Order: sequence, then C-alpha cells, then structure tokens
Amino acid sequence: MLLNVLLAVSMLTSTASQLRWLDDAQIGPGEAGLAIWVFLMLTREVARLGPPLTPVLCRLLTFWIIFALAMSFGTMTGYAIGDKHDPVWFFHDIAAYGLVAALSCLMAVEPGAEPRLHRVAWLLASLGAAWLAIQACYGWGLIRIGNFDPWEWDRLRGLCENSNQLALVCAVIGFLSLHLAEASDHPGKTIAALVCTLVAVVVGRLTKSDAFLLALIVASSIFIALKFRAWLQLLKRKLTLRSASAWIFVLALPALAIYFVPFASSIVSAVEHDIEEMTRGGTTGGTEATARLRIRLWNRAISRGVESGMLGLGPGPHLDIPASIVEGRYSPNEPLVVAHPKPGIAPNFEAHNTVLDIFVQSGFIGTSALVWLAATALLMTFRARRDALTTLLCGIVVFSAFHLIVRHPLVWFAVAFCLVTAANTQQVSRI
Repeated sequence: MLLNVLLAVSMLTSTASQLRWLDDAQIGPGEAGLAIWVFLMLTREVARLGPPLTPVLCRLLTFWIIFALAMSFGTMTGYAIGDKHDPVWFFHDIAAYGLVAALSCLMAVEPGAEPRLHRVAWLLASLGAAWLAIQACYGWGLIRIGNFDPWEWDRLRGLCENSNQLALVCAVIGFLSLHLAEASDHPGKTIAALVCTLVAVVVGRLTKSDAFLLALIVASSIFIALKFRAWLQLLKRKLTLRSASAWIFVLALPALAIYFVPFASSIVSAVEHDIEEMTRGGTTGGTEATARLRIRLWNRAISRGVESGMLGLGPGPHLDIPASIVEGRYSPNEPLVVAHPKPGIAPNFEAHNTVLDIFVQSGFIGTSALVWLAATALLMTFRARRDALTTLLCGIVVFSAFHLIVRHPLVWFAVAFCLVTAANTQQVSRI
C-alpha cells in the first residue's frame, strides 16, 4: 500500500514544476519519489528473479527497445551530419525517457498488476482531485501555500510551470475518474469518482487550454457514441428508466462544465480584467497567432526530420526559437510570451506536437513504434468494451497533437493501466 501511495503522490507532484529544488536538473520531490519507487520495485523483482514476461510487459519492452535503438540511430545521425544540440536538454531527455520507461514496465509486472494499478488509479483520482482543488483555491487566494505564482496571465497554472502542464493533469485525472465511475459497482464510489471528474473538468477549463477543451469535446463525443453503441447492443437485458436517466446525467456532465465554468469564473475575472488589460494589452488575436506559430513549428519539424534521412537527430529539442517568441519577451502587447528556453548557440525549442517531436528525435522508426503502441492500446480497450479507457486514450491522443507529452509519468500510467485492464478483461471473457 505504501508503494502505491508513493507512486500516486510522486506522479502528481512531478507535474508541480515550481516545487523543484534544482531547476537546471529538473529534479523535485516528484522526480525523487519516482526514482525511489523504481529502485524499490527493481529490488523486489531482482529478489524474486524477475517478473514473468506477460503479453503487456512484452509489448512495453518491445516498444522501449525499438525506441531506444531509434534514439541511438538518431544520435549517430545527428553527430554524422554535424548537428548542434544542447547538451543539457540532451541528457535531460535521456534521463526522462529512462525514468518513464522503467515506470511503465514496472507498473505492468505480474502478479497482481491489475488490482495494484486499480488501487493506484483510485489514489490518483481522489488525491488528484484534492490536489487540483488546492491549486485552484490557491490561485483564487483562498489559501496560502508559499511564494509561488499560480497564474499565467489569466490562465491558472497552479504549481506547474505553465498552464498546459496543469491541463494535462486535469485531462488524465478526469478521464481516469470517469473510468472508475463506469467500472464501480457501488453507488458511493460512483458518485465519488464523478465528483473527481467534475473537479478535473472545472480546473482544466480554468487553465484556458485549447488542447484540453478540444480533447474534452472530442473524447466526450467518443464516449457518448460508445455508450450508445453498447445500449443498442443490449438484446437480452432491458435498460431501466432509472439507469438511462443516470447515464444521461453522467454523459451531460462534461458539456455542462464546459458552459458553466466560464460563467462561474467570470465573477473572479471581472475584478481582475482592467488590471490584466493594462499589464499585457489584451489577447486579441492570440489564438490566431498561436495557430500560425504552431504551423510554422510543425513545418520546420517535418523539414528537420526529413533532413536527417528520417532517422532523427537524437534526444533533446532541435528547433530554433521562433522570432515572435523572442520578441514577445520584450513586448508588453505580445500574447505569445514564453519564459523559456533562452536563445542559445544550439537549437533548443520543440514543435509542441508529440508525433513530430518524436519524428525529429527518433525518425520514422521511433514514430512508428509510438503509433503502434498507441493503436494497440486503443484497439485492446475497444475490444474489451472499456469505453472510458478508450475515451482516456483518445483524449491523450488529441492532447498530444499540441504538446510533447511522452515524458510525463501520468501519461505512461494511463497507457500501462489501459493495457493491463484490457488484457485482463479479454482473458476473463475467454474463460
């Protein structure tokens, strides 16, 4: 139980970048806790002479071996063509990928992987909802935690480095809680999980992340479609009016939150509106400018990947910082202000698209491995009729189109949880 609590708390605090002790090394309480968990789990597996090679573990090991080889080819290619890279971010990515690789594989080890991950999922949902609520209350000034800045202009970021990190946490916690509500056989647990889902959606909307909103809309639509499919296939059992009404309310929660949160938060934002306008000159055209910037970054990422012969350039960022961002740091009227990274000798910016960033780093081989793993997980949850888990993966995929998320431990917990749960469901159904 203590290992489960350590894992859940460490994954949640690993996203709180403002709590890190060493900013340059990207080390904080979350990263330290994850390293301790990996060490304890490895010690246990060595003591019992290793885990059995289950299909899920085999898939994860296969992916990480191919991914490591692709990164190695990319590094050699970058060295051969004389590509400049930032050594700090190069070693940062190596450490990050190594950590999440160990985490994902150790999460899936048998025996008892599914009940263990199910307990961790409940810890993530409950503690995560409380953690998100605390950050929202801190942002509104209701509680005092420390000398941190919980706002990125008018976007809530809590204790994270930017609001998009907090939005990713909300997306994973929200969809994970939806699965727990769907899978629970006790009304009390169902209500608790739905409350966690609602908290995650509310805080996610306060981040004003376009990626979160799009993921929420697309994934919710997919969940509704999957549920209607399941209802239409109920040939032997009739759906009662009470059950139908309850599920209609559940399905309507995300949509209600989408419209409710802006109305509720307007009470707070109205007080700060005049101050925000004076300090940053408004955000008119910010969304359009961000879209244009993303397209330029994506085109440049494709060009960089092709220049490497589709073998990649190795770990780390490989794009130059756009001039609009550099200029925005010195312009009070520019909405595209990014605090980091700073311009340097070597390119140190990313495309903010998971597939394209992995394509730049590991080429066609690594990208194909990532797509294969994601497609496998989606297909397994779909066949196992785990609708909320399919929704979770779809939400992560949509979010990944606008951010590089494969270095986040929460994402790999979601992948391992989906694979293990779907595999166990299919095995039980065959029996």
